[in-house]
Amino acid sequence: MCGRFTLTVDPAELQDTFSNYTFPSRFAPRFNIAPSQPVLAIPNDGTNTADFFIWGLIPMWAKDPSIGNRLINARGETIAEKPSFRGSFKHKRCLILADGFYEWKASPVKKTKTPYFIHMKDRSPFAFAGLWDAWESPDGSSIRTCTIITTEPNELMATLHNRMPVILHPRDHAKWLDASHQTPENLLTLIKPYPADVMSAHPVSTLVNKPENDSPELVVPAS
Repeated sequence: MCGRFTLTVDPAELQDTFSNYTFPSRFAPRFNIAPSQPVLAIPNDGTNTADFFIWGLIPMWAKDPSIGNRLINARGETIAEKPSFRGSFKHKRCLILADGFYEWKASPVKKTKTPYFIHMKDRSPFAFAGLWDAWESPDGSSIRTCTIITTEPNELMATLHNRMPVILHPRDHAKWLDASHQTPENLLTLIKPYPADVMSAHPVSTLVNKPENDSPELVVPAS
């Protein structure tokens, strides 16, 4: 599962890293992005332009938008078949921008969990594999939402949890965003754990447990 993440990088640095895409010139750093909040994503709509989507997928056919609260993640093993995701997997994929994420490690002796911050060793930004959709409300307004795809953990993440978000290698970004017809088999080759040797993790304060907390101290190693 991926239930919280960060995007703290300066917009100019993000633009340099993802030079083939257009980003907003200004946005605030986020240290505790939670479900139902706006996330920065690049949809495969042909514009190569990032925009803000609500985290929690509402399929276009949904009658009740509250379904998005249950669809913050999509298991990579079932996205090609599950009704909630298969349409978006075929036609509406996106890159969800981040520079770190959190996971909670269960204690073997206590009924507590320790939050960990996971990031690239060089602290560079990256992109989760995501799906998006647009839902039309009864009043005619449109809401664009997204979900993060998860997969089995790499060696680092396996010490913390039994799942991890799919992080796409930069060479695969264009393929994931290609709106032309692609077979599920062609896309499913991208759904895999990211190499553990370029990632790092450290425990952080339980302040991250509350979504209303959103400050730099959340990513500081716990003492």
